[in-house]
Amino acid sequence: MERTTCCVVGGGPAGMVLGLLLARAGVEVTVLEKHGDFLRDFRGDTVHPSTLALLEELGLAERFARLPQRRVTTIQLPLGPDRSLVTVGDIGALPGRYNYIAMVPQWDLLDLLADEARREPSFSVRMNTEATSFLVDRMGVPPARGKPRAWGRVTGVRYRTSDGRTGELRATLTVACDGRGSLARSLPELGLRRFTCPMDAWWFRLPRREGDPHGLVGGVGDRFLTAMIDRGDYWQCAGLIPKGTDAERRAAGLEPFMADFTAAAPWLADRVHTLRSWDEVKLLDVRLDRLRRWHRPGLLCIGDAAHAMSPVFGIGINLAVEDAVAAARYLVEPLLEGAVGLRDVRGVQRRRWPTTALTQALQRFAHARVIEPVLTGRPPFGNPKRAQRMTELLTTSRWLNRVPAYFLAYGAVRERPPARSVR
Repeated sequence: MERTTCCVVGGGPAGMVLGLLLARAGVEVTVLEKHGDFLRDFRGDTVHPSTLALLEELGLAERFARLPQRRVTTIQLPLGPDRSLVTVGDIGALPGRYNYIAMVPQWDLLDLLADEARREPSFSVRMNTEATSFLVDRMGVPPARGKPRAWGRVTGVRYRTSDGRTGELRATLTVACDGRGSLARSLPELGLRRFTCPMDAWWFRLPRREGDPHGLVGGVGDRFLTAMIDRGDYWQCAGLIPKGTDAERRAAGLEPFMADFTAAAPWLADRVHTLRSWDEVKLLDVRLDRLRRWHRPGLLCIGDAAHAMSPVFGIGINLAVEDAVAAARYLVEPLLEGAVGLRDVRGVQRRRWPTTALTQALQRFAHARVIEPVLTGRPPFGNPKRAQRMTELLTTSRWLNRVPAYFLAYGAVRERPPARSVR
């Protein structure tokens, strides 16, 4: 029988940050990652100021700075009278050393975190190892209304490796960091709550040239929205389409899509034809949901496993990392003592739930008042005059202009790592 103190399911940003913080504090931790490497295209590549500050606290700032990256400091939208680009958020104007978002391939960040964590004798990561089910101990669980309770204490996971080998890993605590397809989401007692999303997203790349805008740039066309992220020599582009229309639009061919995109971002018209086939356009099935309960005895869910975020504001990774930092701070001492109670895992949800609910409320507002109206041919915010007034407020008020920038940079609440993990 294999055993560890903390089993982390999923080697994404939340899982690797949590694994590193716990291992540095002396907790035995094992991360299970079902893939053989971290190489996945069009994953979230944004590293926000709060994460940059965390890396500095952990002594990793210099190593991170050597990774290939592009710095984004502004948010620009086509809100001018002639749809000219207007800066609605300037991260570069925020105080502090890290007043930018670093665009870094996520696999480079994960490799950095994994390499650092492997230096700790209490850390291990198992690649090509997928958790397939939870181990549950129902002994000592009192009956409810004359019937046995449906769930007991999670005591680890069953797993399967890529070569077909199976096994069991027992753990004092299991933390689900395996994204919106998490194994934990099949547990009915956690209560998944879904919110309506009006769109899906197409991800693709286009060449970037000298003289192009910098930073994060948006575009609005006829029933079409796009966002472009400055990656140095190319634009990482997202095209928003009405929910569930991917197959229909692909069947219509690339030309209508190119026309829609060109209307939304005319300054890219000279290179949109570098897209040769639909194979270069990846679909993101946009979801917005959260678990009502992020825990049960022996189990905690964080990151996308607890709350799948819309790509609006691009802060899903930031929230996942902050979840991991908060979880480490709450759980280090109980894990070192070998006894993690329901109170401990419940404390993590209580700490992170308000930030999650607020962020999702803002995303739902953006869905309802901006994205859905545009995709259905209606003016955002109900009428053009109201949209123009909000634009003027954002662009003329020095302090209001910093609100979206600060929220994008740090989120609603900043988390600090446990003192045992900082070196």
